[in-house]
Amino acid sequence: MKIEYTLLKEEKNTRARLGKIKTNYGIFETPMFMPVGTQATVKTLSPEELKECDAGIILANTYHLWLRPGEDVIDHAGGLHKFMNWDGPILTDSGGFQVFSLAKPKDITEEGVKFKNQYNGDSLILTPEKSIEIQNKLDSDIAMSFDECVGFPHTRKYVEESVERTLRWAKRGKDVFNNPRQSLFGIVQGAEFEDLRKHCVEELVKMDFDGYSIGGTSVGEPKDVQYQMVEYACKYLPKDKVRYLMGVGDPIDIVENVIRGVDIFDCVSPTRLARHGHALTKYGKINLKNAKYKEDFTPISSECNCYACKHYTKSYIKHLINAEETFGARLLSIHNIYYLINLTKELREAIKNDNILEYREEFIKNYYGEKEN
Repeated sequence: MKIEYTLLKEEKNTRARLGKIKTNYGIFETPMFMPVGTQATVKTLSPEELKECDAGIILANTYHLWLRPGEDVIDHAGGLHKFMNWDGPILTDSGGFQVFSLAKPKDITEEGVKFKNQYNGDSLILTPEKSIEIQNKLDSDIAMSFDECVGFPHTRKYVEESVERTLRWAKRGKDVFNNPRQSLFGIVQGAEFEDLRKHCVEELVKMDFDGYSIGGTSVGEPKDVQYQMVEYACKYLPKDKVRYLMGVGDPIDIVENVIRGVDIFDCVSPTRLARHGHALTKYGKINLKNAKYKEDFTPISSECNCYACKHYTKSYIKHLINAEETFGARLLSIHNIYYLINLTKELREAIKNDNILEYREEFIKNYYGEKEN
């Protein structure tokens, strides 16, 4: 079946929403943070460890899985769930972010986007139709339309042209979409221009997607500009469909954008930070490479119930990171993912209690104030 979204409550003072998503793998509450499993795995973590973190939906990357092992291999394995042994919902992106991160402007045409295969140098082209075909074979629960993610800054003229191209690509992808078990989301572009965001939303809604994503953020813009982009999109998006903000995982950004009406988030940041020795805590981000943790035999956070905090100390994890032992990155990845999932749980409670603005005030005071030892 396709996913079903139910809006349960709107916070009385803001646009924050409490909802639930019904999937083939159970019902999950929103707001929600989704860990990223680019290569059909969340880096260093097993599916069982993700379950212990209470992860719901996780992500996989269409572009990278197309290049290896190939969508046909995954199809023959019985789909992405069986291939990676994940019995929860999966969202696959479209490859659109690779337009932003890997392609040159001259490689973006009406047909699609030209790439060099990063593994063997072959010339490839990813089209809206090809992106959907790959995702249909991956058999994820949620597939994404192929779009162009425009960097920041940019000219209004280019954004206008890009939005129209993204809309044409969305229709082309929807026309060939043919997996009845899968939901398809449209992606709202338009940079920081309210009229372009509004236009993009209105045209996508006419196509009647199963949910909507907000793209074109976390591409170098200041935070206040990001929040404005999100406000412009959420202002016009339908209330009865999921709203997904792509690639955003800074804790304060999750808080601010939930207040603006976002339901689900994803980002590679928790595992990337972990590989560099950083841990997220209620009292801010800490760097376990710092000398002061050499003989600190307390957990990363005394308030955290994740596996890492229940069993290991800062001193030990610092040693593992300094020794370049993978277990250190694993422990910090578990902790950081648990932290962001728990953050969205706290935000859900704040919405239930109609006190999300007070929650934000307390969060900022703790996160940017005095650091935890």
